Amino acid sequence: IDSEKKKMEKSEQYRRVFGRFDSDGDGKICPSELQRCIGLISADFTAEEAEQAVAMMDSDGDGSICLEDLMRVVEGGGEEERMQDLKEAFRMYEMEGSGIITAKSLRRMLSRLGERRTVHQCRNMIARFDLNGDGVLSFDEFKAMM
Repeated sequence: IDSEKKKMEKSEQYRRVFGRFDSDGDGKICPSELQRCIGLISADFTAEEAEQAVAMMDSDGDGSICLEDLMRVVEGGGEEERMQDLKEAFRMYEMEGSGIITAKSLRRMLSRLGERRTVHQCRNMIARFDLNGDGVLSFDEFKAMM
């Protein structure tokens, strides 16, 4: 019950903060509303920066920030997306679905990216982040490296 009460209090705090930004009360923060509020703190926050910030936080593409967008950003909801991006990047480098990055698979991917490396150089690169010393990178080691 205590944790539920804390969640409700936190949610109410977000609503109050959101309400300060949402000056017209339409349930959305548009770039001009964001610029106005941030401008109270920093005079250097331009309309272009406000538009970019809204575009980064806007989850449904309507050009504004809803309460859920604000909560996701404040609470670091981007962590899920970051993990997904890391998994995709790992898959690009790993050896055919093996779950590990070998010196050969690293060399192959670097070659595709225009970076010429020898297998020996790739082994040395892997060795820097190979926490368990098995000569390959697991996803956890790759994640720590990033």
